Amino acid sequence: MARKLLPLIRDAKELDPGNGACPGCGSTLVLSHLVHIILSAGRIPFFVIPASCWTINIGRFPQSIGHNKISFDATLFASAPAEAAAYADVFGRIKKREDVIVVAFCGDGSTYDIAFGGVSAAAERNDNFLYILNDNEAYMNTGIQKSGATPFGAVTTTTPASSPKQGEKKDIDFILAEHKIPYLATATLGSVPMLKDFYAKVEKAVFKKGFRFIHTLNPCPPGWKSKSEDTVRISELAVMSNIFPLVEFENGAWRITHMPLKTVPVTEYLTLQERFARLTEKDVAFIQSSTDERFERFKQLSKK
Repeated sequence: MARKLLPLIRDAKELDPGNGACPGCGSTLVLSHLVHIILSAGRIPFFVIPASCWTINIGRFPQSIGHNKISFDATLFASAPAEAAAYADVFGRIKKREDVIVVAFCGDGSTYDIAFGGVSAAAERNDNFLYILNDNEAYMNTGIQKSGATPFGAVTTTTPASSPKQGEKKDIDFILAEHKIPYLATATLGSVPMLKDFYAKVEKAVFKKGFRFIHTLNPCPPGWKSKSEDTVRISELAVMSNIFPLVEFENGAWRITHMPLKTVPVTEYLTLQERFARLTEKDVAFIQSSTDERFERFKQLSKK
């Protein structure tokens, strides 16, 4: 990046205080910095937001956040990718507004499940918009129900303590990469290096054309049964444990963008979240093995 990142990070105040998000909401940090990066890049964001926490947090009068800095269309679960493609066509092809960037800001329930076909279709068509996956690993806005993003062993209201989630999380990153899209990346807001990684990836995506996909992992204290003050630490441990590697897929090639200086066992990540309190030693060993296997795959692909 041409600009220095730290002054940009310190000046990120795009969302007004007093919104409807829960204390410690990880996606609030992502959205605030996301809008700041886009505006700093000289672009005007237009958001398409399907049913989620953010159709409430961003739009309730008089607590709407961002004022004139954020224009958005609150839409249905299944239609966000199609609507974002339509808006991108209107702004780009018809109105010739190169300064406007259309952003679909969608949760994991929409992305992994209800609108999965629409996401795949938009990727296959290479529609010209930026897709931000706000992944908090369940349907948090409607009552913490299991989604395709819910990890193995997690307790939700539809996978209760007596029967935690048994299947593994759908690997959306590899699925979308198989569509040969121009750009895909993962990001989470933990330590400063991870924040700088996020800034670099979003700015890169802003100036690209076609379907760009950034997968952000965002802790949800009510859903993850974690302390609000632990949100940033949990994001950091997700990367340090290799549960959530920071990677990007560009020009058909994978690259690890941030290699932890110190790798920690998955237990350090899991123990800060009560949703994993029922895990057995066998369960933890399975999660560790699966995590190591997936990260090794990224390492091998990065070498290529």
